[in-house]
Amino acid sequence: MENSKVKSRKTIRIPRLGKADTTKILLSAIFISSVFIPLIRMLAYMDSDSIRRVLDSPNFGTAIKNSLVSSILSTVITVILAFTLALCIQRTGIKLKTVFSTTFMLPMLIPSISIGMGLTILFGNNGVITKLLSLNENIYGLQGIVMGSVMYAFPVAYLMLADVIRYEDGSPYEAAKILGIPRWRQLKNIMFPYLRKPLISVVFSVFTLTITDYGVPLMVGGKYTTVASVMYQEVIGQLNFGKGAVYGSFLLIPAVIAFLIDLFNKDKGNSSYVTKPCAMSDSRILKAFAYVFSILTVVFTFLPIFAFILQAFTTDYPNNLSFTLDNVSHALRLRADEYLINSIIIALCTATLGVIIAFLTAYLSARMKSKTSRFLHLSAMTSAAIPGVVLGLSYVLTFNTTPIYGTLIILIMVNIVHFIASPYLMMYNSLSKINENLESVASTMAISRMHMIKDVFIPQCKFTLLEMFSYFFVNCMMTISAVSFLATTMNKPVSLMINQFEAQMQLEEAAVVSLMILLVNLIIKLVVYVIKGISNRKIVSK
Repeated sequence: MENSKVKSRKTIRIPRLGKADTTKILLSAIFISSVFIPLIRMLAYMDSDSIRRVLDSPNFGTAIKNSLVSSILSTVITVILAFTLALCIQRTGIKLKTVFSTTFMLPMLIPSISIGMGLTILFGNNGVITKLLSLNENIYGLQGIVMGSVMYAFPVAYLMLADVIRYEDGSPYEAAKILGIPRWRQLKNIMFPYLRKPLISVVFSVFTLTITDYGVPLMVGGKYTTVASVMYQEVIGQLNFGKGAVYGSFLLIPAVIAFLIDLFNKDKGNSSYVTKPCAMSDSRILKAFAYVFSILTVVFTFLPIFAFILQAFTTDYPNNLSFTLDNVSHALRLRADEYLINSIIIALCTATLGVIIAFLTAYLSARMKSKTSRFLHLSAMTSAAIPGVVLGLSYVLTFNTTPIYGTLIILIMVNIVHFIASPYLMMYNSLSKINENLESVASTMAISRMHMIKDVFIPQCKFTLLEMFSYFFVNCMMTISAVSFLATTMNKPVSLMINQFEAQMQLEEAAVVSLMILLVNLIIKLVVYVIKGISNRKIVSK
């Protein structure tokens, strides 16, 4: 009896974790702690008095209603616009598709607050178009928020929908055409079922983007207050962190719901093998419509940029429209060049470190499958559920007594956490598409993992790495949400000067800063495009 007990005790084995699993758990812990510990700290900062004051405030119910109304309207218009543009570019035989698609992306290269400011210059009380057309109505209020939000969000929706439509299999449409099925029934029974799940993801992505943005409402909202703009004013204007935390918790609810729906909505069926690309429509009517719709969207996209140029390089708009560089000189005297250097340093550091962390995480979760891989994958995606304005406030409350507070380190740190989900997913998808047997072959030939990463995976994913770097850099240059509560006068990113100048009625200087950000981001995008072109030519020549 005694021997059997000894034997039974000896048969119990505690599973030992390998180095890869230990690294995965460590990375998961870092991701979770960098998101949830600050969030818990923010939620703990709320006291009964702050909650009571927010709930009793007459502005609270109005702000909630306004946020929902403006975001729902913006989402509906944005998705319809993006879907129509995606069909125009991907399903008709029009020319200049690359030019159109590139132009549609311009609003992604400037802060949302710049878009709002551009609309103010165009449609404000003294706006260019207001005076030109003698309009009685101005931009301020619900109409301004919806217009700015659509401009801010539609490039994201367009990219997502165009990518899905581009890779749709054309065989069902060919069969339907042979069977004489009308085009409207093809859309109803083939396209919409195929697009159902991607469309849900787009809807919730756009809704989250618009309801958590405070840049556009601050500029063109007027008396039409939203939760995000009220939260910003409570924290920045009145340093009321308790009430800010309460408003932040309300912004967290729709963002988390959208993240969970998107997470469980992923459908591998939509990435099926394409046997035949969809045929382009040769209908003259459809092509004419595609040209007109695309050109109108390009004009609409260029309007804020035109407004910046007009405001930045005229002596005294609208009284004196003569060309001048005085506004640029004045912006530089107010340290715009120093803050621009801050932004570039933050963006470069964030992009470099972010790409390394995202690649390592994606490699561990996609190429070294184990029970901990799924946990690591979900951990890396958690930051996608947190709005930048909420993340920024939570970092203030967590790190305000630490040595890194008020330094570039915390700005780089919060940007990495804020933006890492999308680059990680890019690399995860790229690595997942590479032959899964490569590691087994390498092990048989005694090739180390490091050599495989250096000689196989990095060359295979070099374009994805470039896109990841570009994503981090561009978003760091234009973000105002996560960094707005953390920056000081010494390390402030240049994007935060836009709101400062606008508050002081220095719209000319704010326009100059917006053009600076746009120019830097365009240069980065051009560099990425040139590197890709050189690499493609080398591949073709071989």
